[in-house]
Amino acid sequence: MDQNAAAGSSPRRLYVYNGGFLTQGRVRRILDLAGYDIRLGKPGPEDMVGVWGQSPTSPRGEAVAARTDSPILRVEDAFLRSVLPGRDGQPPLGLHLDKRGVHFDPAVRSDLEVILTEEPLDDTALLNRARAAIERLQSVHLSKYNAFDPATPAPDPGYVLVIDQTHGDASVKASTADRNTFLEMLFCAREENPGARILIKTHPETAMGHRKGYFRPEDLSEGVEFYADAISPYALLDGAVAVYTVSSQFGFEAILTGHKPVVFGQPFYMGWGLTDDRKPLDRRQRRLTKAQLFAAAMILYPRWYDPYRDRLCQLEDAIATLEAEARAWREDHLGWVGAGMRLWKRKPLQQVFGGYAPMRFAEGDAAIKAAKGKRLMVWSSKSTDALEAAGAVRIEDGFLRSRGLGADLIAPLSLVCDDLGIYYDPNRPSRLEHLIADACTLPETERRRAERLIRTLTSKGLTKYNLGGADLPPGLPAGRRILVPGQVEDDASIRLGAKEVTTNLGLLEAARAANPAAVILYKPHPDVEAGLRPGTVPNAGDIADAVLTHTDPVAALAAVDDVWTMTSALGFEALLRGKRVTCLGQPFYAGWGLTDDRAMPIPRRAADPDIVALAYATLIAYPRYHDPVTGRPCPVEVVVDRLLRGNIPAPGRLNRIVAKLQGAFASYAHLWR
Repeated sequence: MDQNAAAGSSPRRLYVYNGGFLTQGRVRRILDLAGYDIRLGKPGPEDMVGVWGQSPTSPRGEAVAARTDSPILRVEDAFLRSVLPGRDGQPPLGLHLDKRGVHFDPAVRSDLEVILTEEPLDDTALLNRARAAIERLQSVHLSKYNAFDPATPAPDPGYVLVIDQTHGDASVKASTADRNTFLEMLFCAREENPGARILIKTHPETAMGHRKGYFRPEDLSEGVEFYADAISPYALLDGAVAVYTVSSQFGFEAILTGHKPVVFGQPFYMGWGLTDDRKPLDRRQRRLTKAQLFAAAMILYPRWYDPYRDRLCQLEDAIATLEAEARAWREDHLGWVGAGMRLWKRKPLQQVFGGYAPMRFAEGDAAIKAAKGKRLMVWSSKSTDALEAAGAVRIEDGFLRSRGLGADLIAPLSLVCDDLGIYYDPNRPSRLEHLIADACTLPETERRRAERLIRTLTSKGLTKYNLGGADLPPGLPAGRRILVPGQVEDDASIRLGAKEVTTNLGLLEAARAANPAAVILYKPHPDVEAGLRPGTVPNAGDIADAVLTHTDPVAALAAVDDVWTMTSALGFEALLRGKRVTCLGQPFYAGWGLTDDRAMPIPRRAADPDIVALAYATLIAYPRYHDPVTGRPCPVEVVVDRLLRGNIPAPGRLNRIVAKLQGAFASYAHLWR
């Protein structure tokens, strides 16, 4: 049974003698959600004693448990922990709560070993989940700790990996191993792989200076070297011809990538026919597949935590959480310098990108100079040749932006970072184009995720701005209805992506000329209706059969058969809802065979995605999402949940006043162009 199921209503008292259970809020909360009430004092007949694995403090709890004849609950971090080690202050994403022992100590059968020994592990749905999760972890490079750049190049392939561990590690002690065991392992690696290059992989905590390892410089010889680079374990395993370990989790990951690691200790993953065991454990005789091993260790055994909704969750949710957090560290840990950012945008940008190093803001050459050793970003419409030459990443609002307009100075819930171009500029490649092409071969689990997202967005009426609005006016003419969404006429997507037709009036006239008998419904852009941006069509009613002022865009889309647009994001919303879309310009969703394109084709858009692939790339892979409630990077599903529940902090009245002034100045400037 999946241990992340909701705990019973009657919590069991858990007496602890380690201050960490009281001071580490995440640990305490997971235990609470799992049905344990942490207490101090002496346990009674129905109570348990909680200890942290086999830590130096665990003998205190063990002594109390022995005197009171109380059962022990041993608590350990789960195998997907965090971005940084716990010593850097990051809480765990999940826990192992074991009533028998600990997974790394073979002296006592742990709950995990019982699952591996006695559970059928033959459920098709469970094993499919396991295979999909293995593939997902490898594709997004997630491990126990994740402070590495997946793009870090691996050494030339053909090496033997020998895995070091932190000195005094509890799993090493539990395997009755010591420094001599590690030296024996290195000797065997040399003898069994004559002439091969041997890399001793340094533990991340050793590389960070937190703890010593077992290997020393004097242990090196010809062809043997330390490897301490922060690198994806999957990239490193991909080039290895053999893997040697005592009890490291690296051995588990080696199994998942197809290796049969040589194991000198007795960790949980040895003894099931997936390892070359140099210290066999006779009671482990069952033969398992790697999917069965993974299902037990990652799905059935741990308790995973959802920090956004404050609840226990499934492994898949934990992976999505860790993916968002790892992406933030990988992109932000060097620090950012932002150029071309309006003053009101700086606080939201600091919240999204300044989690590991505070952002700095500067302009022009000063920004380029300040970015030495840091990364450089620029608001996409403010980019310059000099900034691009300096490697600036373009930033823009995402496609599930907010509940309200950007022109009203409402902070975005999503932002896109593009290192190649920007999605609305078809004149050059963009990162989104690459992601759309890649999404044509999505794993099935990610396709299902995108399908669920599409269903939620379309059934719940979520769009980019989520303004709501009036219902459709009564008495609309029957017939084939075409929605013509107006746009902001000085918008960069018009300047760069519109071709022969560049105004709302021209769009209306083109739609009417091509469809003389259709019912044309014109919907002005909300920024234009709000008086914040240019694009008014005074005589729209002379061309269209109806003008949908202040109308809910979802209601408008539901009432039509087709959409005619220049480059509006409403065309993408229409595709999600199964509508036919005609593009007079070249928006990001055109040119892939999903739209009727009246502009020149874009030869580099040669892939053939379906709407699921397009949605995955656009809404899941491309943007960064920020949870306004917890202040954390998050997956798209959390932002969708916030929008549906409406628990998004509202902007202050000052925002609206400043936005109105901004709109007035923009309109005044427009008159003098």
